Amino acid sequence: MRVAICLMELYIPGATSLKAKRQVTKSLTQRLRNKFNVSVTETGDQDLWQRVELGMAVVCHNGAGADSVMEKIFDYIELDSSVDIISSRVENY
Repeated sequence: MRVAICLMELYIPGATSLKAKRQVTKSLTQRLRNKFNVSVTETGDQDLWQRVELGMAVVCHNGAGADSVMEKIFDYIELDSSVDIISSRVENY
């Protein structure tokens, strides 16, 4: 069994309030959960309007599977016009 953990910092250019940020964040986390069956939560930058830090975890039967899912998640988020990736860090266990 392999676990991949990702900490990703995102920029939300269209957010003009915490309410707008929460809408984008909630939508994105729910879509990631539904599409990729991953655990996702907001882990930081909770008081900033245009930034969000997401923590994600994927459990697979092998390391290649976990890496593949994380790569698909990155591609999916890059295609989302409501957010931009600032930084990310992935660790495998």
